[in-house]
Amino acid sequence: MTRTLTVAAVCSFVASSGLAQESSRKEAPPTHSAAKAADHTASTPVSVDNIGYKIGPEDVLDISVWKSPELSRSVPVRPDGKVSLPLVNDIQAAGLTPDGLRRELTARLSDFIPSPEVAVIVREVHSAKVAVVGAVRTPGRFEMRSPATVLEMIAMAQGFTDFAERDRIVVLRQNGGTTVRIPFRYTKVETGTEQDNFVLEPGDIIVVP
Repeated sequence: MTRTLTVAAVCSFVASSGLAQESSRKEAPPTHSAAKAADHTASTPVSVDNIGYKIGPEDVLDISVWKSPELSRSVPVRPDGKVSLPLVNDIQAAGLTPDGLRRELTARLSDFIPSPEVAVIVREVHSAKVAVVGAVRTPGRFEMRSPATVLEMIAMAQGFTDFAERDRIVVLRQNGGTTVRIPFRYTKVETGTEQDNFVLEPGDIIVVP
């Protein structure tokens, strides 16, 4: 059963005593239970911010038009980045924020409906994927349900094979029309001598020789 992704949570101010308690909690070392809770959080879907999140292929959107149930529906974003809806036919969704798509739909529907009220909610995120290839136990493409580091995605691929060359790992990242190679030195990260366990971006490819 899919879970509707929430819009970014509202932050609240806390009293000075609450801040002091929070500070003391941060100074204490994390417990085993806290580590498990963090693990669980990392595996759950991320909240989608209507301002910052950009829709991608394979995402599922809830589109509703007020007082027009015949136009309201859940639609998947096709591989070409478009969605199909009554009256507007095909419209580009990939690359837009939910609010940007809402404005586009409002403009299109204005030709048919006076002052349409449109809402766009990202129900499922499937476009944020990273590939792990080479000397890992289960190579493939993996969905990023939340921000993930190189080590986390290697763990998703069930770790290295016996003959993996761990200090020759590279991350391939598309930057416009060029491919950037980012080295990842597993041994130094593992021993704590180098803070190199960086957060990946959708579309990255981890190559383990």
